[in-house]
Amino acid sequence: MAAEKTSGHPYREGAEVTEEIVVTTGNEIEGHRIAKYLGVVRGIVVRSPSFGKSFIGAFKQLAGGNIKEYSDVCEAARHDAYRHMLDHAQQIGAQAIVGMRYDATEFMQGATEVLAYGTAVTLERRV
Repeated sequence: MAAEKTSGHPYREGAEVTEEIVVTTGNEIEGHRIAKYLGVVRGIVVRSPSFGKSFIGAFKQLAGGNIKEYSDVCEAARHDAYRHMLDHAQQIGAQAIVGMRYDATEFMQGATEVLAYGTAVTLERRV
């Protein structure tokens, strides 16, 4: 389920949208205080382009510029890692993720690990 597109919000259209958990790269949530730190949550995906995308991408490398076939693989990997991170946060009862980041590392020739991570927290509304 984590790898599916979310209700009407495909990963290629704008920001990652989540209604169930607030996610921010910042360290606080406006109007709230962090009640409890639950720990680091993460989503990990290892991807490589399909043979077809690799073949087309290799030819496009000769011309330079953006290679859509590779961008599509990267976008999908980031989206899937993000969804896995949200699933992890939901499993431990988080209301928000602060300090969210992405990291990518070439795992082996042609395969890249994409990691989405942050700190899962519970919140209290400020009065």
